[in-house]
Amino acid sequence: MRRRTTQALSARQSESSGGKDRSEIAWRARLRYAFDNSMAKGTPALIAWLTVATVVLITFFAVLTLVLGLRGDSDNGFADEVFQALLHALDPGTVAGDTGTPWRFIITMLALTIGGLFIVSALIGVIAAGIDAKIAELQRGRSIVLETEHTVILGWSESIFTILSELSIANESRKRPVIVVLADRDKVEMEEAIRAKVPDLRGTRVVCRSGSPMDVDDLALSSHASARSVILLAPDASDDPDSEVIKTLLALTHDGDAGPGIVAEIRNPSNLEVARLIGRNRVVLLDIRETVAKLLVQTSRQSGAAAVYTELFDYDGDEIYFLDEHGLGARTYGEAVAAFESASVIGLVRDGAPTLNPPPETVLGDASLVVVAADDDELASLTPARVAGDLDALGVVADTAPQPTQALVIGWDARGPIVLRELDKYAPPGSTLTVVTTFGEVVLPQLRNLDVRVVVGPTTDRATLSALLTEDLDQVMVLCYSEHLEHQAADARTLVTLLHVRDILAAAGVSVPVVSEMLDDRNRVLAEVAHVDDVVVSGEIVSLLVTQMSEDRRLEAVFDQLLGDEGSEIYLRPVEWYVQPGERSYATVVAGALRRNETALGYKQGHDVVVNPAKSDRIVFGPDDRIVVLAED
Repeated sequence: MRRRTTQALSARQSESSGGKDRSEIAWRARLRYAFDNSMAKGTPALIAWLTVATVVLITFFAVLTLVLGLRGDSDNGFADEVFQALLHALDPGTVAGDTGTPWRFIITMLALTIGGLFIVSALIGVIAAGIDAKIAELQRGRSIVLETEHTVILGWSESIFTILSELSIANESRKRPVIVVLADRDKVEMEEAIRAKVPDLRGTRVVCRSGSPMDVDDLALSSHASARSVILLAPDASDDPDSEVIKTLLALTHDGDAGPGIVAEIRNPSNLEVARLIGRNRVVLLDIRETVAKLLVQTSRQSGAAAVYTELFDYDGDEIYFLDEHGLGARTYGEAVAAFESASVIGLVRDGAPTLNPPPETVLGDASLVVVAADDDELASLTPARVAGDLDALGVVADTAPQPTQALVIGWDARGPIVLRELDKYAPPGSTLTVVTTFGEVVLPQLRNLDVRVVVGPTTDRATLSALLTEDLDQVMVLCYSEHLEHQAADARTLVTLLHVRDILAAAGVSVPVVSEMLDDRNRVLAEVAHVDDVVVSGEIVSLLVTQMSEDRRLEAVFDQLLGDEGSEIYLRPVEWYVQPGERSYATVVAGALRRNETALGYKQGHDVVVNPAKSDRIVFGPDDRIVVLAED
């Protein structure tokens, strides 16, 4: 019985001793855990701990010096000793001034200086590491942008460089303009690419941020809610770019309809409806495939049209604006067209709907004017026309009845069916078209006027092309194999085809307009070697339209009319239809166009296209010149 009692007492003592050890271990663990948490807070916590260590160190040595009387006969107080200890801890050279004091004081201060060296060294290292970490954080582009009335670009594609260049021109009249780019790319890489591709931003500041535009939290970094406009790009590197655009639209509109206007690119027309449902009234959608196809058709019908469209779509030169305060309410559209010296009136806007080239007798009333001018700043100071048109020098040649045409399309891509559909709208009954392609199955749309023949063969083979390039052709269009080849490879194949086409036509003495599609703007210069009449760079044209509509969404309806088959489109017609050849004022050209219920935009001489010349300009017109007009057909 005594043995059991002794064993139980020993066990209780052992448990009590073990409990104390475990309690001590737990206390140490909690203390270490709290210390680790404070250190995990980064540079501020490290600096705080070094400050505490410095205070403890100098306080200890100040008390030690006073208590032991290490200075000898000195009557320094505690505050003086603390200050001296601080100097010894921070500045090793202070020890050199301790001559004349007892050796025990010098040795004590030397120990303090060594301790201070460790603390100062650690402090320098902590501060340097903190600065490096902050720079790295800034380079990651994860800080919020505090801007208002800026332009936000979401996503990344090759078209971003054209957009930035155009926006920088449009922003020249604004004070301290800012463009924010948010994309799922490295911030430093984006900045370097922009500096290389757009070296002159004309005073516009570009701020890059890294993040996914589809993520609501990342999207907030751009401060899109306070922006002037938002441009949403379809990414080039994505397998399904439209899905990313739609998800980003959801992120942009999750708070409701309030916010800036959005311009978004859509590559597949089948996704337009769902994108409209999401964006509702805030979003302007640009169908890339349809837009490029329509522009190809418009430019293929007449040489020089691409230069006119580019002049109207970009900010380098003359572009389209809206004039609300014009003081011409009691006058007609025909009078307004000839009213201004340096601006061309091309339409009017009533009840929010623009109409290009309305009947000349239309009374303006409260309608706004659609004008072509060099800059929006000039709209407030437009001067009346200096001269009137010479009605005795107007043209006398009437239109000729349209005849069936023959066209050749070389190459095929996803835009091919749209191109054929648009060509069919303009083709007279009985017209024929031949499609020759190397890749892909040609799916023909429902056509009314065109009789289409499909030839499968190598489009870079001279013999194949020679058999198809006959003397009775009216137009030739070369499309890229954008769905089958990488962009540069597709453009290279197109360039080879163009060289063969032009050489074959030149050898046969045939003058036929040749229009080509390019995917990369850098290849446009190479295409000039092949003497192509017009080159449409799909990415560049889309970028120009996106930029224009981000500045004024009313332009969407204007561009739809310019590129569509309904209403008035751009034509380049013989000069004798409007004025008699010779030296004439441009005001006379305007009068000649009005007589035909058309609106003059400019003229073409040789390879030069002039849009919106001054009414008083005098031009010597030859028989081969063309007048650029807006006309019904």
